[in-house]
Amino acid sequence: MYAIGCHLSTTKGYASMIKDAISIGANTCAFFLRNPRGGSVKPLSEKDIAATNELLKANHFAPLVAHAPYILNPCAAKPELRTLARDIMRDDLERLDHFPGNYYNFHPGSHVQQGAEQGIALTAQCLNDVLSPELKSRVLIETMAGKGTEIGRNFEEIQHILSRVELEEKVGVCLDTCHVWDGGYDIVSQLEDVLDAFDRIVGLKRLCAVHLNDSLNPRDSHKDRHANLDKGHIGFEALLRVVKNPRLRDIPFILETPGDLAIWQEEIARLRHGLNENA
Repeated sequence: MYAIGCHLSTTKGYASMIKDAISIGANTCAFFLRNPRGGSVKPLSEKDIAATNELLKANHFAPLVAHAPYILNPCAAKPELRTLARDIMRDDLERLDHFPGNYYNFHPGSHVQQGAEQGIALTAQCLNDVLSPELKSRVLIETMAGKGTEIGRNFEEIQHILSRVELEEKVGVCLDTCHVWDGGYDIVSQLEDVLDAFDRIVGLKRLCAVHLNDSLNPRDSHKDRHANLDKGHIGFEALLRVVKNPRLRDIPFILETPGDLAIWQEEIARLRHGLNENA
């Protein structure tokens, strides 16, 4: 079964989040381990951890894709912000290890006029500082749209980060369809060429998850504005082709589209219907 889910809230606990996922036909999901804007975090509950892991096992969930908070910038110009990013990531990974075998996705950051090469070096250093052989989760670098001074705006920059990471088996990539489209990659009419380029530069074996989003903007806009699956410039049929591509068959697809449980349930059902029709 294809692994399809969406970004869900942990406000009522992790087990409640998984129950929400099940209720809308999802078998994976994304979530924040802490407040995405402020970095505050609730203590973990042993009871909630146990109930969550039971639900994941009983319902045969694919890996979950936790998301780092938006305030995290591992290549910030200010040393104190880089320290904050490192501390948050280290704490998040300790928390996620209570749910072994899942992913931790993060934006590689903005170099803030230091230059892309310096940003790449700083983000790689952050990863080297927080990764350990004992880690039970895998960290995913997200492909970015290239707005402002973001790094990770193309496959080459992603690879330059990866090439500097010492524990390479602990790091992978999350491809965001909106981001790569806004970054200039034509996944509508040249999907196979885009995947070929990713495989040649990064390696498809390192692609662990996909954020499945339409885009409010035309290709190469470098804007990063998500849209629902049939409300943007990529379009539902092109996104369905991404999910059904045999080279991406076994990885989780996460919706980060605007809406609520009812909308995400409809989008998941529509994707599954399209996959069944084209089986």
